[in-house]
Amino acid sequence: MCVRQCISGWLAVLVLLAATGMSHAACVNTVVLIHGNTGSPGDFANTTDLLRQHGYASTQIIAPAWGNPLCAACNDHQGSEETPVRDALNKALGNSCSGHIDVIGHSMGVTLAMREIDKLGVANRVDHFIGIAGAVHGLWSCGTYPFNVATLTCGAYGLSVHSPLLDGLAGHRFGVHMYSIKSWIDEINCYGGPCLVDGVHTSSIGGEERSLDYPYGHYALLWYTAQDQYNLLHTP
Repeated sequence: MCVRQCISGWLAVLVLLAATGMSHAACVNTVVLIHGNTGSPGDFANTTDLLRQHGYASTQIIAPAWGNPLCAACNDHQGSEETPVRDALNKALGNSCSGHIDVIGHSMGVTLAMREIDKLGVANRVDHFIGIAGAVHGLWSCGTYPFNVATLTCGAYGLSVHSPLLDGLAGHRFGVHMYSIKSWIDEINCYGGPCLVDGVHTSSIGGEERSLDYPYGHYALLWYTAQDQYNLLHTP
């Protein structure tokens, strides 16, 4: 008699625990956060903290480290820089409960994410793509290809204006919904010339649905816009 009652009681507890766990394990897209040149995953601390506050599990936030953190001029968009980002995207697509992912990039992480999404052919599985302070149309400080500054970052696979890399990405889609967050006083993207390239802000993404402007510097655009990033991720 006692055994039967005890078993029934434990079953009830297990059912309650399972139900409680399910209520906290909402199915959301896994988010991939791609830092900029010589940056680190920690640059997204405010974004990560906000996602966790809204119930995202650690497994639903992937932030790879890429590139040489000590040599900005050594990093471009091919080879060893690609691998961590490509692996992160594949991992996110593999473990996302929805089968779709969201991607947020900052600075050179924007264009690196674009390249890997494009090469993998998974733009239709990226629900929201957010580019923050990206040099999508190039940097005047890098020159104009092929008369570019002689560094890897500004070369054919880099951020010189009209580099083969950037021209090859032009007009492509990198998500179902695409957004940019930019500044007209960005000390990096607007250095050496105007923020405009071919009549558009270099951080704008062709085909984007919305672009948010802030009077922030290059890094503050990432640090101080976590709430906007979250809101954009949950825009239908």
